[in-house]
Amino acid sequence: MSDQKKIDEILERYSHSGPESLIPVLQDIQKEIGNLSEEAIVRVGQWLNIPTSKIYGLATFYNQFRFEAQGKNHICLCNGTSCRLKGAKWNMVYLEESFKLKNGQTTRNGEFSLEVVTCMGACEHGPVVSINDEFYGQVNPERLKQILNEKIRE
Repeated sequence: MSDQKKIDEILERYSHSGPESLIPVLQDIQKEIGNLSEEAIVRVGQWLNIPTSKIYGLATFYNQFRFEAQGKNHICLCNGTSCRLKGAKWNMVYLEESFKLKNGQTTRNGEFSLEVVTCMGACEHGPVVSINDEFYGQVNPERLKQILNEKIRE
């Protein structure tokens, strides 16, 4: 099914809603498609009679929304104080040097995407990394390399 058709199906679920349903609509589109495309933002604006600039402003304000598709393996690195003090920076350096991957980016082959977050709430296990919502504690670059190699083989 095309993205346009998926967007239209989602919007149909909100046929009796108004501008107050903007956030749930965007959440549903992102969940279904994986990101908020320009096409999706324009279509939502037309449907809810909201200027696209307002929709884009809201979507950029909340860090839950993304405009690029996530990779097959979405890496989430904690950069909270505890994880940072325990060496989280070196995991970021490893990803940048090995995969040319920076926060908010996806590798060209679509295998990996990276999101750096403020805190994952597991400070005692830092540095913490999650990959596709599977959490790993006390991660250093060597362990991260091992985990990512396992993900590639899956």
